[in-house]
Amino acid sequence: MASATTDGPGFLEHARYGKDKVRVLRVVREGSWHQIVEYNVCALVEGEIDVSYTQADNGVVVATDSIKNITYYLAKTSPHVLHPERFALHLGTFLLARYAHLRKAFVTVEQLRWARVAVPGAGAAEATEDHAHSFWRDGDEKRVASVEVDASKGLDNIIAKVTSGISDLLVLKSTGSAFYGFVKDEYTTLAPATDRVFSTAVDARWEFAPIAVLNPLPPSIASDAKALSAFVKDTLAYKFELGKEESGAGTPWDGVNIAVAARKATLEVFATDDSASATLYKMGQRVLAEAPHVQRVSYGLPNKHYVPVDLRWAGLDNVGDGGAGAEVFVPLAAPSGLISATIARR
Repeated sequence: MASATTDGPGFLEHARYGKDKVRVLRVVREGSWHQIVEYNVCALVEGEIDVSYTQADNGVVVATDSIKNITYYLAKTSPHVLHPERFALHLGTFLLARYAHLRKAFVTVEQLRWARVAVPGAGAAEATEDHAHSFWRDGDEKRVASVEVDASKGLDNIIAKVTSGISDLLVLKSTGSAFYGFVKDEYTTLAPATDRVFSTAVDARWEFAPIAVLNPLPPSIASDAKALSAFVKDTLAYKFELGKEESGAGTPWDGVNIAVAARKATLEVFATDDSASATLYKMGQRVLAEAPHVQRVSYGLPNKHYVPVDLRWAGLDNVGDGGAGAEVFVPLAAPSGLISATIARR
């Protein structure tokens, strides 16, 4: 063991480690009907691990390879693997219950988007149906669930914070957007646009109210190391539940349905709002209105610029009045505008 390295002007204020980019595809076989999820998982932990950093004492370190293996183990055994929020809660709680010196777990599950292949059905000639076990990658959009599981007050008093979201949802509308009335000074070269192409890659996050993880660890065994180890191995690996109040409609446990609703709200507001700048705010307001357990919604909207091509050299008008007549555009990857905001519940 190396000598202590605590001399110096600083101290270890914070330490967290784990395994990132754990890639997993899970096939759930229900007879001939299969379901799949593909995840990128990041699992980090905090706790009584300071001596590993300050004294090179790895006796407190759960190897990141072990965290990876636990992720795969639960991908096989967890009944919640098809639900990103539930799977993240299960994984975080399992890590804290298995290793008593760990106090917090931070799990992020990024879900890639797969859709079923449509094939001719058995009925009408033009009818189609979803294939039982064939899928196609439905774009670059991803679902994200980030969970902080906190057992700092004991394994019988676990609190979880859940933030869900979507990223890389690429959208575009060819009219119904404008940008004018902005500050004009000696640095301004941008012309006002009363009508323009509007495109962005939506990055949205919605944060739920904290929940108590009531049921995974009976209080009677929370301080009994031997009983706790057996419980983790024989029960928690295969069964994980929350209380009735914590697992009701609209809670993080209902994350799949909330994500569908939030995505729908985002797309519908984007398509129908004819606004010079208030679209993001209206998206957040609608998500809060439809999801009462969500406390705040954050959006990041990078502008995917499509610039009208000047064709006056050919005697063609491709700019029109404030952009309304433009029909040929050149996509510009960079630089790009970026707007972000958080809308919080009152």
